[in-house]
Amino acid sequence: MSNINKLKIKRIIDVVISLVLLIFLLPLFVVITIFVKITSRGPVFYKWRVLGKDAKPFIGYKFRTMIESADNLKEKLRHLNEMKGPVFKIKNDPRITKLGKFLRKYSLDELPQLWSVLKGDMSLVGPRPPSAEEYADFENWQKRKLSATPGITCLWQVSGRNEINNFSEWVKLDLYYIDHWSLGLDIKILLKTLFAVVSAKGAS
Repeated sequence: MSNINKLKIKRIIDVVISLVLLIFLLPLFVVITIFVKITSRGPVFYKWRVLGKDAKPFIGYKFRTMIESADNLKEKLRHLNEMKGPVFKIKNDPRITKLGKFLRKYSLDELPQLWSVLKGDMSLVGPRPPSAEEYADFENWQKRKLSATPGITCLWQVSGRNEINNFSEWVKLDLYYIDHWSLGLDIKILLKTLFAVVSAKGAS
């Protein structure tokens, strides 16, 4: 089977699964929406500008897991960054709300991205989309991660992401995925992601 046909099948799988999950999980969306709204000030959804395939910009969505002033506090916490490279990542981030910790633990904050998958901006599996700010600090070789459609989950997320604190190592996993992509690899990553969600090994 040619890669073009495989990509068509991948897109069909993305549409079917994202549509089914959006319908099936609608009651959960409502519950999370209510709890986000009543437990902290700010919007229900966190929207941020990210770059998709070939650096095409789109708006990404997540359930908000941080306090309303999180972006303003980011610079004050910059010295605590534990990720070597353009991505900001710290354990026990003080900006995360109590509900946010729970949502992240079970990766429930990622659910709104199913809409991006349905629209075609994202895939279920693929390199995580960077923000324009992060992309500006990419090394040239790292920019190749944008040659594929970004995903909700990726090889990095099922390869001990909490132990990988070097962005270059993260990108190497993305490039491995791009160079060795197959429907079988996607299924393997999805199954590992499901296990991580069920076992509450979401983001810290």
